[in-house]
Amino acid sequence: MSEITLVLILVVALALLFDFSNGWHDAANAIATVVSTRVLSPTHAVLLAATLNVAGAFMSTAVAKMVGGGIVEPSAVNQGAVCAALVGALIWNLITLTLGLPTSSSHALLGGLVGAAFAQGGMAAVKFSGLTTVLEALFLSPFMGFLVGYFLLVAIYWMTFRITRSVGNTLFRRLQLVSSSLMAFSHGSNDAQKVMGIITLALVSGGLLDRVDVPTWVIVSCAVAMGLGTAIGGWRIIRTLGMGIVKMEPVHGFAAETSAAFILLGTAHFGLPVSTTHTIASSILGVGSVNRFSAVRWGVSVRIVYAWLFTLPFAALMAYAVNPLFQLLH
Repeated sequence: MSEITLVLILVVALALLFDFSNGWHDAANAIATVVSTRVLSPTHAVLLAATLNVAGAFMSTAVAKMVGGGIVEPSAVNQGAVCAALVGALIWNLITLTLGLPTSSSHALLGGLVGAAFAQGGMAAVKFSGLTTVLEALFLSPFMGFLVGYFLLVAIYWMTFRITRSVGNTLFRRLQLVSSSLMAFSHGSNDAQKVMGIITLALVSGGLLDRVDVPTWVIVSCAVAMGLGTAIGGWRIIRTLGMGIVKMEPVHGFAAETSAAFILLGTAHFGLPVSTTHTIASSILGVGSVNRFSAVRWGVSVRIVYAWLFTLPFAALMAYAVNPLFQLLH
């Protein structure tokens, strides 16, 4: 069994920092709609989201195992490459957090991982079959979010067309407490596991684990790091998601959160690390398009799409570029 090294400590520290930034960056995913519809105050919303993010992280480790062993070959990368992957993803997260753009931490992390693995071990270090499966899920989840959000709101309108507007707002304000809680839980169940997978990959590549099996201390530390990041809240992104795309009422928030949450819980069950940001943003677009397409602020949406397109390649290039620096630590 290998000993704990300075590089491994650095990997764990960077991974938890990324998890913290993920919670901070993606707090909007869980609470943007419930804040914009004034169902909860911002303070109460982030505390609820942080608590349920932590709880969701304990749901399973299927996503963590996919990230840790299904995308790159653990034996072909060392801990320096894992450091480079995390730095590439962190740089992109901080840039988009500053700009207030709700981009995908999942894309950033996976892009960084592939870029660093390619720099370290070439084509043989990347498991293209696993990467293809993950990319398909990443790119299909926004379309699913849009369609499910759209048709769920249509179904809700059809079932409640006899209810007055005031009664409907009261009803869906209460229901949104449930849907936002479910969204926060599903966010934790998917996003916290990605960093668990990164730390586990470093443990396997360093010889401290024989296989990709997530230790309990990794689950706990990642859950807490994400919860703390969420508790701070990325307010600029919350404003973009909650108010910048479409003007929402409680019924819209309920439909968007419920749609996104069930998609995320389903993908987490099957071990697919999809983007919570893409899923909730596309669900908001879906519900906003029900009344009329002009209700959606498409200019803001186009900015978000451009940021999405650049996320994976930028993080991969950054990780590829910084990888030689971390190899000096070995």
